[in-house]
Amino acid sequence: MEQITGGVTAAKGFAAASTAAGIKYKDRTDMAMIYSEVPCNVAGTFTKNIVKAAPVKWDQKVVYETKKAQAVVINAGIANACTGEEGMSYCKATAEEVEKQMQIPAEQVLVASTGVIGMQLPIDRICAGVNVMIPQLQGDLESGHKAALAIMTTDTHEKEVAVQLEIGGKTVTVGGMCKGSGMIHPNMCTMLSFVTTDAAISQPLLLEALQADVEDTYNMISVDGDTSTNDTCVVLANGMAGNPEITEKNADYDAFRQALHLVNETLAKMMAGDGEGATALFEVKVIGAESKEQAKRLSKSVITSSLTKAAIFGHDANWGRILCAMGYSGAQFDPEKVDLFFESAAGKMQIIRDGVALDYSEELATKILSEPAVTAIADIKMGTAEATAWGCDLTFDYVKINADYRS
Repeated sequence: MEQITGGVTAAKGFAAASTAAGIKYKDRTDMAMIYSEVPCNVAGTFTKNIVKAAPVKWDQKVVYETKKAQAVVINAGIANACTGEEGMSYCKATAEEVEKQMQIPAEQVLVASTGVIGMQLPIDRICAGVNVMIPQLQGDLESGHKAALAIMTTDTHEKEVAVQLEIGGKTVTVGGMCKGSGMIHPNMCTMLSFVTTDAAISQPLLLEALQADVEDTYNMISVDGDTSTNDTCVVLANGMAGNPEITEKNADYDAFRQALHLVNETLAKMMAGDGEGATALFEVKVIGAESKEQAKRLSKSVITSSLTKAAIFGHDANWGRILCAMGYSGAQFDPEKVDLFFESAAGKMQIIRDGVALDYSEELATKILSEPAVTAIADIKMGTAEATAWGCDLTFDYVKINADYRS
């Protein structure tokens, strides 16, 4: 498997476009579209927040009832959440505009929105944007890149990745793009993520692969502890690579899952590292656990600790906050057996052994914690299971961004 340049247009048969529809932003693109030359098997995972945005409800019907999709329309700036029947009608109107212009059945058109909750979409601008984008759909990498830029809200940069591998003697590509910077504490996956592949794989297996993988990727990141109303991750597989269709769990299925995992994990880490106001990606790895579930609970408890996140921002090796966060996670372990290490590009050092602080250099610890990517490794010495979670530091700018987000 090889990582290559590109995103949602890297796989064969996919095209993208973007436009400035003036939905909320006045100085940038704010709509994107993804299109496949042929209908795709589609899989999706969605927020478990009881408050679900209209596009989430629309896309759930596409994934679980139609099971096929050929186009995706995405807007940034307004979330179309808490908008009642009017909001649902706008999802339908968007899909029907694509149907009218491209003869794609409306029930095979996915829609996605991100932005402010409670505002109604300017549907005239949305439909106008669809009409502008359709003639501009291109399969080049630049079009995919511009689409990744168009779906951002408070993100500081676009997020995209693509990989290639061989399945059944054919070159298969998996590519994706996502947006996410705030209101990120997934309970399925996170924010908006779109993955495209030319692999031939049955819809049930595609759905099973995605649902399993989000547990180790998107569900292992957190920026601020808030689960969005709009969380959506969809995977479209158009089969144009020409590999024998994957219909059972064999070596080809395992290879596809590995590629999907690499794409999802890379996108998830990009979101965690680009948390609103963040200056550092904070990775927490728990090793020596009795079970994977125990390791997951412990690692996520640490990355969601506001005190720990603030310490990372201050480059302060305040290990007591980490041990404390592990202690209230609900997972059972012996704190007097824990070893803790800090690691980054500046080096690695052990901070505590068997729950007690070592005579470490505060100067070196600060140097290690001053890098843009920092890892804490906790060995709880109970078994061989492990898990990794990703978050970011908590900065002054996070409050500034969210204090006036609607303005």
